[in-house]
Amino acid sequence: MHGSGPEAVFRAALREGRFLIQRCEACGAHIFPPRLLCPRCEADGPVFLEPSGSGTVYSVTIVRRRGGEDDNVVLVDLEEGARVMSRVVGIDHENVRIGMQVQGFVGEIDGRPALLFRPVAEEGS
Repeated sequence: MHGSGPEAVFRAALREGRFLIQRCEACGAHIFPPRLLCPRCEADGPVFLEPSGSGTVYSVTIVRRRGGEDDNVVLVDLEEGARVMSRVVGIDHENVRIGMQVQGFVGEIDGRPALLFRPVAEEGS
């Protein structure tokens, strides 16, 4: 069942290869995860938009799996102000750092579409 609420809109966009967040038209707050009401001002019906995908790693942890492959779990502060939970891919988990600049894209986790991040190359590297 896919439903029709904000979470269903978000998931449908991921299946199309697009990442969406919401913006409250009343107070301007950028919102994630998707909601019916703005958590800041409680206005009804935040609108969906495609963010830049640019962000900064706010926190990181490595999930160690017995007999399996480890994963990193990050909180990323998007340029627009919303904070999202995801993974950084393309580098060793131990090299993911707080303050790292990252760029979001829609990839897959366990065969399902998901928001992932790649590190942004630093100037001069």
